[in-house]
Amino acid sequence: MKLEYQRYGLKKFLKLTGTLQILGAMGLLVGSWSPPAGHFAAGGLALMMLLAVGVRIKIKDTRRQTLPAFAYMVLNTYLCYTAF
Repeated sequence: MKLEYQRYGLKKFLKLTGTLQILGAMGLLVGSWSPPAGHFAAGGLALMMLLAVGVRIKIKDTRRQTLPAFAYMVLNTYLCYTAF
């Protein structure tokens, strides 16, 4: 993973990104009991994945390499608007 962040030119954001992903996952779990927390977490994760797609496009990754980030963005956008 460290090598990927070096390739992106974003090595200094590795810990921050990991922390935000863990908090987002915990927020989705809390969303089972508190829907506003689920909306907020899903929205935050969708935004993070939108930025990830942008980085992938900027560094000229293939569509296949960009697809996972795009799929997670779509999934979290769906969760944000409908699931909670």
